[in-house]
Amino acid sequence: MLKTADREMTRLLGAGDPTPVECVNAEGQSPLFLTCEHAGRAVPAALGDLGVLPEEMDRHIAYDVGADGLSRRLSEQLDAPLILQRYSRLVIDCNRPFAAADCFVEESDGTLVPANTTLSHLERKRRYEEIHQPLHEAISEALDKRQAAGRPTMLVSVHSFTPVMRATGAVRNFELGLLHNRDRRFADALAETFRAANPDIMVRLNEPYIVDDMSDYTIPMHGEKRRIPHVLLEVRHDLIFDAQGQVDWAARLSGPLQRAADLLKEKTDGR
Repeated sequence: MLKTADREMTRLLGAGDPTPVECVNAEGQSPLFLTCEHAGRAVPAALGDLGVLPEEMDRHIAYDVGADGLSRRLSEQLDAPLILQRYSRLVIDCNRPFAAADCFVEESDGTLVPANTTLSHLERKRRYEEIHQPLHEAISEALDKRQAAGRPTMLVSVHSFTPVMRATGAVRNFELGLLHNRDRRFADALAETFRAANPDIMVRLNEPYIVDDMSDYTIPMHGEKRRIPHVLLEVRHDLIFDAQGQVDWAARLSGPLQRAADLLKEKTDGR
């Protein structure tokens, strides 16, 4: 970590920059606890435009399209707490560990990010300490508070994915991915309840990517380490790019999420 004097001299975020973390419905009564690590696409003023064209900032490479709105609608419908992160994943990917190659991407799906090609260790640490760290400290503090109060908690990380990868042409023709790493309890339960309610929607486990300790941060750090049930949702973003799609998919997901939580509670209680 940087010494206090060095940190103050080299701060990244200025007075006009947004704070990285937003907490919504902090006292929500649901056992479900929501996070949205790629909600925003803000860029600190000190970094300019990262050398990236404005239209590229509208793509999935900059943020998870529709995930902000979907997570807010889920929070409302479930009465669940939600913590969101406001900065673009091109600045720093807040769902990767510091050592991951794609925590600070130099190229993403065919688009170069010039501002990231010559980052020093100090510059990486500034981004990490001012954006990534506050997000996960907020999540940890909220989960600590729930644990101290004896509240059951199940972690749901909300994301979206692109239907087509520009660089490779790879097509993702399924609508929903449910991702897990070592603990698959919640993913399996949600797959069961969601498919029962939505038999015509294609659901895949551990797609569009595999969760591990380098491709994800929230699940290993907050789900697995605490041994609480958890799942990462990936909704295809053409389905949630507008407000109506977000409302529709929140309604589609909220019932199965609640039923999956109930199933896990029954198993835990031994009933």
